[in-house]
Amino acid sequence: MKNKRLIFISVVVILAFGLSGFSKEIEAQAPASSVKPSGLSLDEILKRLESRYSAPGFSARFFQTSTLKAMDITETASGSMVVKRPGMMRWVYEKPDKQEIVTDGKQLWIHRPADNQVTIGSAPTFFGDGKGASFLSNIQSLRKTFNMTLEKKNASGEYVLKLVPMDKSYDLSSVLLVVSNDSFDIVEVVTYNSYEDETRIELSNIQMEQNLDDAQFKFTIPQGTEVVKMDK
Repeated sequence: MKNKRLIFISVVVILAFGLSGFSKEIEAQAPASSVKPSGLSLDEILKRLESRYSAPGFSARFFQTSTLKAMDITETASGSMVVKRPGMMRWVYEKPDKQEIVTDGKQLWIHRPADNQVTIGSAPTFFGDGKGASFLSNIQSLRKTFNMTLEKKNASGEYVLKLVPMDKSYDLSSVLLVVSNDSFDIVEVVTYNSYEDETRIELSNIQMEQNLDDAQFKFTIPQGTEVVKMDK
């Protein structure tokens, strides 16, 4: 049960972040809040992000820490990921257990080789219309549904953007995006839900990708693997 819940939290955050980085529709609208502790304003940072993430996709290494506060459980994981607009992702967990999370924007596959099991579901069903963290699918809609503030820079001098939903029915209570102050890569994503559970994903070796094959965002279920359908 512990592992399954942590996996579910991971999927929510993965789909959130994977869909978030590629909106070409970041517009120079006044955000809900544009506090300017030092350096650039929130709107200026969003414009730099738009320029940085204008490529069709990106790849990176990740290190993830998931904490369930009520159970006092913290687990870590690491691996590689690749994302392509619109909504296509492949996350390969290498440690502590091998696992793949793949979506072509329509279908979702979660493959756990150790369990000889693939869980499948509809990405729009589970993460559309505000479910999970799909509100991060583009910056424009995010501004319409979230109060956005620019927090104080962290110890490394990186920008920290805080997102709080206006609609309290969202699954996530807040999101922190940590943005490099020179490359404007999103180097860390931290999410909190209503139970104060935390999922932190640190990204490194970020590469913008121009020629990603859509085929790598499909998953072929190995013969003999148990298939489990997600509940609606």
